[in-house]
Amino acid sequence: MLLTDTHTHLYYETDAEKQALLMQRCFDAEVKRLFLPNVDFASITQIENLVGKYPENCFAMAGLHPCEVKEDYELVLDQICESMVDRPVYAIGEIGIDLHWDKTTLEFQQQAFKEQINWAKDLDLPIVIHCREAFDEVFEVLEQEKSDLLRGIFHCFTGDLVQANRAIDLGFYLGIGGVVTYKNSGLAEVLMDVPLNKLVLETDSPYLAPVPYRGKTNESSYLVFIAEKLSEIYNISLDEVAAITTANSIDIFKI
Repeated sequence: MLLTDTHTHLYYETDAEKQALLMQRCFDAEVKRLFLPNVDFASITQIENLVGKYPENCFAMAGLHPCEVKEDYELVLDQICESMVDRPVYAIGEIGIDLHWDKTTLEFQQQAFKEQINWAKDLDLPIVIHCREAFDEVFEVLEQEKSDLLRGIFHCFTGDLVQANRAIDLGFYLGIGGVVTYKNSGLAEVLMDVPLNKLVLETDSPYLAPVPYRGKTNESSYLVFIAEKLSEIYNISLDEVAAITTANSIDIFKI
């Protein structure tokens, strides 16, 4: 069995010993492919340090998280863009729009989102979308930027069936994390009408730990609990869930 965590901030753990233990628990749980979303310029070094230690298992993204989009976002985008010249990057992310914390930066967020989508098109890379309380705004940008090159993942998808189908119709996979294990989230019911070949697994660690660790610090080894929930929803084996979702991740990231 081979599980792929398509979205983990495992690099936030900078203590070498603790980080090594986190990685070993991943391997023990058959989580052997981890994709690392970038959030700001400073996190690039953290990501590259982890990739350097585990080059066969950890794969970098590059992007500016919408919550980090401030008035100086153009300067930060230039720095992140320049950083991609000398290192392999497998997606532009995580990028998008977040209206939970600050609605006043919407215009900046929209412009940063569009610019980074254009990076992805130019580089023929997928995008990994952060969307929080902003489905309409995200879909508006995606419709404006729609092309055969535009593809990727709706990270931490928690929308309804209409939103799921709209994302899929635009060429995106849905990133399914710990929320699917939450009793009253409604996500499991939505997924009953979504084919598994349109899903990928993710933890978003250290956030959104699945049951039975809900409310505690998440880690990538907990991906197995998300996979087990999908095996229950789709009434197939855990091995099949792992095989299909890992194949989907390969289709997205081309590695």
